[in-house]
Amino acid sequence: MALGVLIADDHDLVRDTIAAFLRGQGFAPVDVAASLPEVLDRIAATGGYDLVVLDYQMPGMNGLDGLARVRAAAGGRPVAILSGSASREVAEATLRAGAAGFLPKTLAAQAMAAAIRVMAAGESFAPFSLLGSEAVDSGPFNLTRREIEVLRGICNGKSNKEIARDHDLQEVTVKLHVKTLSRKLGAKNRTHAAMIARDYQLV
Repeated sequence: MALGVLIADDHDLVRDTIAAFLRGQGFAPVDVAASLPEVLDRIAATGGYDLVVLDYQMPGMNGLDGLARVRAAAGGRPVAILSGSASREVAEATLRAGAAGFLPKTLAAQAMAAAIRVMAAGESFAPFSLLGSEAVDSGPFNLTRREIEVLRGICNGKSNKEIARDHDLQEVTVKLHVKTLSRKLGAKNRTHAAMIARDYQLV
């Protein structure tokens, strides 16, 4: 039986909009909270959730201290961070501290639902754009750095030949990367791959 999702944010509109969308996508139950003490109370009252999503700056959080407290209360179940303005450094710090993922509030609704489903199942998620060029995507697609570079070229409307020239590769190598990343993304063509990349903020 699914234990559900808890969305915690002190901005009513953000919290309730995300919760309503998730319910419409079939998540159940979806509970909400407006502060860290309320989160801890709900975990204690319900026995826990498949996933807790915490606003990084809501009352009581104190940054990573709040994440640690909720992770301890969650009994090993995943806890993710939601933020509207956090920097790459903050995103990386939350992941190092054990967060299941990092969700920018700018993430498209469908992409956020997909990311939450992935994290509730025990996987991790973070937009590649927040992790810098030296990272490998830890989200649901597991793209390599080279695949991200090729995908960025596709998003910029470049041909395989142009992408190959940009990165000092053989064109046949780029074709192979395009085929592999398209399979990982579930993309039907280059345009579809670019749309998925933008929805998930992969580039």
